[in-house]
Amino acid sequence: MSASPSKLRRQIVWQAARLMYSRQESEYYRAKMKAARQICQGWVKPADLPSNAEIRDEIQALARLYEGPQRADELRAMRLEALRVMRLLRRFRPRLIGSVLTGHIRRGSDIDIHVFSNSAQAVTWTLDQEAVVYDMQRKRVRKHGEERIFTHIHIQDRFPFELTVYAEQLAHYVFKSSVTGKAMERASIAQLERLLQTEYPGIDLDDEVAGIEQQVDRFQVYEALLLPLENVKQSRRYHPEGDALYHCLQVFDRARDELPYDEEFLLAALLHDVGKAIDPRDHTAAALEALGDFITERTAWFIQHHMAAQQLLDGQLGARARRRLQRNESYEELITLARCDRQGRQPGGEAPELDEALGYLRDLALTFG
Repeated sequence: MSASPSKLRRQIVWQAARLMYSRQESEYYRAKMKAARQICQGWVKPADLPSNAEIRDEIQALARLYEGPQRADELRAMRLEALRVMRLLRRFRPRLIGSVLTGHIRRGSDIDIHVFSNSAQAVTWTLDQEAVVYDMQRKRVRKHGEERIFTHIHIQDRFPFELTVYAEQLAHYVFKSSVTGKAMERASIAQLERLLQTEYPGIDLDDEVAGIEQQVDRFQVYEALLLPLENVKQSRRYHPEGDALYHCLQVFDRARDELPYDEEFLLAALLHDVGKAIDPRDHTAAALEALGDFITERTAWFIQHHMAAQQLLDGQLGARARRRLQRNESYEELITLARCDRQGRQPGGEAPELDEALGYLRDLALTFG
């Protein structure tokens, strides 16, 4: 017996929401069509397809189920981050849109802002003055037989931002929501400030934003420590692959194959040799001092003992030192790291770009906290 229309619709809603929550799909239409095919294994009447709003509400139910109370803290933090960037871009009449405004965030959500300028370079110049890390993308979209090119600026920070640049004359244009089909909800700086003061009574917005501005993005610290390794040439006997940065990226790549979701382990793989650009005589101590509180105790332990692990693999580590390592709950991962370290010495071997490696780690941090 086939499912009733109402039951079928609910099944499609749940499956489409699951696909979008897990980020297997990013667009409502593709998610609902894929869900319908998986459930019905055939043609589905348009009347049985749920609306985007139904799917969005189900995504929120999943977010509440899996993310718990911390989701509310995340929303508050994202709104404050949005306010900080909007104040920075005040001259471009920024408007906050999307899930951060409406409260429909889920793990991995970005902060969507419209800015209005006849020159995208004017926007990026402002970001450059504040040393903001970003990349610009031009996306070609065909809709209703009309082709348009959208300019997006992606900012990598504590939370990911997507700025969409529109012409100045569109600042008062009424955009339609892809979810509801109605006028899109959006907020100016003043409107966002009022929302924050209403939602979080007693909040001092200036103090909160100042506090955010004083925070250091740890991934920028990692990048600053890794980039000099490109100029660190190593012994061809032990490192035939070339410079120390290329080696670290190879090690990271092997480590990602082994434990793709262990951020602390992967950070150690990428950062274990950063001290070579600071003090080659004791690169381990130099790395730990430079990284300081920007890494966890577990990541620091991996880096601190990565040379001892090499000695262990060579059978040159004393029994007492070996037993000390074995008592640590991350001992097996340390040995895996040591093996990745050895495998990451291939001339011409595969390795990601530094931006890709840091982007992967940033995504892990956002997804799993």
